[in-house]
Amino acid sequence: MTERWKIFATLAVMFLVGFFYRISMAVVSRDLAMDLGLSAAQLGIVSGIFFYVFAVAQIPLGPLIDRIGGRLMISAMGIVTTAGSLVFALASGELSAAAGRALLGLGTACVLMGSLKIFTHWFSPREFPKVSGFMIAAGNLGSVAATAPLAYAISIFTWRPTFLAMALVQALVTLAVFLFVRDTPTDGAKPFPPLPDQAEEDDSTVFAVWKCLISSTDFWMTSLIAFFWYANYMVLMALWGGPYLMETVGLSRSQSGTILLCTSLGYISGSLLVGRAVDWFGGSLEKTILCGQTILLLAMTAMLGPADHASRPVLAAIFFTVGLASASGVIIYPLARRLVPFRYAATAMTGVNFFLLMGAAVMQHVMGHYIHSFPRGTAGHPPTAYHGAFLIPICGLACTLVLFSVRRLRKGF
Repeated sequence: MTERWKIFATLAVMFLVGFFYRISMAVVSRDLAMDLGLSAAQLGIVSGIFFYVFAVAQIPLGPLIDRIGGRLMISAMGIVTTAGSLVFALASGELSAAAGRALLGLGTACVLMGSLKIFTHWFSPREFPKVSGFMIAAGNLGSVAATAPLAYAISIFTWRPTFLAMALVQALVTLAVFLFVRDTPTDGAKPFPPLPDQAEEDDSTVFAVWKCLISSTDFWMTSLIAFFWYANYMVLMALWGGPYLMETVGLSRSQSGTILLCTSLGYISGSLLVGRAVDWFGGSLEKTILCGQTILLLAMTAMLGPADHASRPVLAAIFFTVGLASASGVIIYPLARRLVPFRYAATAMTGVNFFLLMGAAVMQHVMGHYIHSFPRGTAGHPPTAYHGAFLIPICGLACTLVLFSVRRLRKGF
């Protein structure tokens, strides 16, 4: 294995562990609610605060990664993640659980962006979409661990010891990143040059770069897609997919974990195919993401009622399709990367990533309040509560795809 792929593997494991924390609430939510006495609205806050902190952290982390380097930033934040897992595992109420989730959000906030920044020095621009997809696929193995395997671990050890064990795993992986990862090739080779359609290198300041991004319609359109793409995926995977499957479809925790596992497997499969999909569309990032997000939109509409009484194989196929189509969202990173000079890649990608995580945070919170507005029966909240809640991110994605299509038609794909 070459040095660059060893670095990729180490960072991929770090991202995998971080993704586990991101997704785990969907499986642990019922145990957490019973143990700490949390309502649906409070669960939305505890889960969503991870994404709020993660999103806000993107603003300073982008320039810091560009200036300090991905290795040191990821290693330092890994220590914060370890602390967050400990605080969450020892939580005694809503505030301490939220504090633990906040630390987890802060600690994992720079893993992907820091890794992608490192990859800009180790992989060519033409390799970047493929490597980004591989990274997302590797990270989503963490979502696999956070579904059926997590449900099994909780049933054996309960949720607190499980998260204490994850704190130890996080500490070991953080040490590995510090020891083995390097920001740039050790032979002193220069970073790969940008593609012809990418922004050329210049002496812009960070403030000038942000001014360029804020004044760019392409930046806002990419950010809007990021917001609603990830909102749809995360409301299903990170929190409300589990309760929906248990309370509306009538599955057990183990069964719902298995169905959510199908979504993770779909996402991993899609991530591995992103590079090939771009080739299928003649190298067009815009066509690739538009097609993928349209399929995601259609699959998500099943949560408005059709999935309630679907057979187990059909339900698995629906959730697999959600994951498969969601993987097209990784295209936002190469789209963002080409908006600014090469050395400010992390600033652009974290800028878009801010809106991506805000989508997940806001939508989990909003859906929690919407579901909480319905009376809870012995079997949980009524199906109409979940149908109406899922309709919110679905409508947002539909409107975004219309705007994106109109803009791309005017500019030409």
